[in-house]
Amino acid sequence: MVRKRIQLAQNFFRDRRLVASVVAASTITKEDLVYEVGPGEGIITGELVERAGKVVAVEKDAALAAHLRSKFHDKGNVKIHDGDFLRYKIKEKKYKIFSNIPFNITAEVVKQILFGENPPSEAYLVLQKEAAGKFSGTPTETEVSVLAKPWFEFRVLREFRRTDFEPVPNVDVVLFHIARREQPLVSPVNAQSYRKFVQFGFEAWKKDLKTAYKRVFTYEQWKRLSKNLSFPLKATPAELKFEQWLGLFNYFLTGVVDSKKVVILSR
Repeated sequence: MVRKRIQLAQNFFRDRRLVASVVAASTITKEDLVYEVGPGEGIITGELVERAGKVVAVEKDAALAAHLRSKFHDKGNVKIHDGDFLRYKIKEKKYKIFSNIPFNITAEVVKQILFGENPPSEAYLVLQKEAAGKFSGTPTETEVSVLAKPWFEFRVLREFRRTDFEPVPNVDVVLFHIARREQPLVSPVNAQSYRKFVQFGFEAWKKDLKTAYKRVFTYEQWKRLSKNLSFPLKATPAELKFEQWLGLFNYFLTGVVDSKKVVILSR
């Protein structure tokens, strides 16, 4: 089974005591429904079963799913679903996720959590440190971090040693926390406009944002925004912090920008 998980780029925890301490540091209680992606042989599942009200473990490998059903047959609060999490439809509106994600599907899983129709209230993910930086916009913002931050907060809760896993990964690994904001920073009515605004800035393939948005903001408007929001006049997308992106968008919404120019973002 371990050979199979190597093919899926999944690295298991060696020490059950470490897993217990990591799960115990979460906000998961008996009131929670928790989904686990790629449970493997169930080292995390076993701790979640003791702490959560109900656990749904989604395992793509049929043999491992059968193994897990046998292992937890006497636990009434766990359900093993054999299938692909990326195709799994979560019906519950309130749930959390705790998972050691196979590295080869990290981006797909995190994007589904952030941009799916029914996101969790919290997610605790064991993943590559580099991926955590990309999604949290650390040290520089990325398109995906700017798109997600109006609705989510991100934090690295713990850094692991590579030797905490078997097989030993060739990358640094962290526990990454995603928390859905109780009050979004962009209203639902403006959500689509925000996404188009940000995507246009990142994907315009211009040398800087001033050039990318030259048909949206006048030079005087951009110069004033640069000063008020404290970013370089010729800033590139990654040079702006999320708060500066939000400031740009809020100005965009004030109506000062000619409404006819909004059409440009849809092209």
